[in-house]
Amino acid sequence: MRLPLSCLLVVGLWGCAATRGPVVSEPSAAHAPSPLPFIENDYARALAEARSRGVPLFVDTWAPWCHTCRSMKAYVFTDPALAKHAGRFVWLEVDTDQPRNADFLEKYPVESWPTFFILDPREEKALVRFAGSATVPQLEKLFEDGERAYQGGAQGPEALLARGDALYGASQAAEAADVLTQALAEAPADWSRRGRALESLLVAQYGARRYEACARTALAELPRVPHSASWANAAGLGLLCGLRLPPETPGARELMASLEERGQQALSPDIAMPADDRSGVYELLVEARQQAKDTEGAKALAARWLSFLEAEAARAPTPEARTVFDSHRMLAALVLGEPMRAVPALEQSEKDLPGDYNPPARLANLYRQLGRLDDALAASTRALEKVEGGRRLRVMSERADIQLARGERDAALRTLEDALAYARTLSPAQAPPASVARLEKKLAELQAK
Repeated sequence: MRLPLSCLLVVGLWGCAATRGPVVSEPSAAHAPSPLPFIENDYARALAEARSRGVPLFVDTWAPWCHTCRSMKAYVFTDPALAKHAGRFVWLEVDTDQPRNADFLEKYPVESWPTFFILDPREEKALVRFAGSATVPQLEKLFEDGERAYQGGAQGPEALLARGDALYGASQAAEAADVLTQALAEAPADWSRRGRALESLLVAQYGARRYEACARTALAELPRVPHSASWANAAGLGLLCGLRLPPETPGARELMASLEERGQQALSPDIAMPADDRSGVYELLVEARQQAKDTEGAKALAARWLSFLEAEAARAPTPEARTVFDSHRMLAALVLGEPMRAVPALEQSEKDLPGDYNPPARLANLYRQLGRLDDALAASTRALEKVEGGRRLRVMSERADIQLARGERDAALRTLEDALAYARTLSPAQAPPASVARLEKKLAELQAK
């Protein structure tokens, strides 16, 4: 999706949720090489190089637990077609879980993963902040827009798009939404940036919590966008906003029916889009059926979803590419009521990628739900040996759940106390106050019992 949906929905149990932590190995050891010369986790070096060369700085902020981030690394940033763009920017990738990147995250907050920034190194100003996945053609449009904003001189709708991008980059979502609305209104019908501008507008409206406006904008603007990855992304974003509508919203049921119809259309095989993006549409449609209390409909969709994911995993070119689908396979299996169906894939991922904490962390969750509590605790231990940063808090919280299921209340208390002590060593950018507050509440409730 244009946005990594489980980053926002926090439905994908080990997808792109709001707490996070890195793998032990460096990204270059886990991912195929990119034709773009990315500097890893060294903002100061990348900034100095961009200033020296007089070019913008492109930043990929990612996290190892984020399936969309891993999809970009496995399927997009490895595309040889990107090689011709290597000289346009200085390239930086930032693992948001690593403590050494806390200063960068304080300066450029990340709310969903991945987020791509194009920065003006002269002022350390965000010219573009683009949240979510992109195809190579979408990236190329983004490159053009970032360069245009850096050089200045844009006019008409392009100038409004650049202004909206800059406002969103400065975390002013409401103001960005207003400007991007104006850009679409003033642009000609055949504007080449219409799809990109619509995606950015819907993201800004979501960020500003203008959920009804977002849903209705998607329905109104989709007929003006050619069937493409941008069309599918906009359909998914509209459905995402519809799912956030208060139930008392006038016409909410009819609005949701239209949005679900567009979501089903986005699954059409005639739309070329990454498999991870298509999976994100399935996730939204399943949630829509669950929200409508249509258990059988949700399970039927989950069965289609899981079959799709299993087929994509089977044709993945590398173990790393295959793990892109692990978190959604787990979620679909849980919705379907068949958690064992995801276990062999996760066990294989742990064998293939021994430095990655994600497979044992996910297995711990599944084993607990299957009642295999000894296996769950052992998997949690293996995950804790590898994970650090904010994601470690999530692993520790789930470890406490396993210990409680085993009847080990005192051990669960110690785990939660240790998690809070560890949280105090992290930057607020990596241990958000809301995450810490959830841990504190969980500990207080357990102490009260």
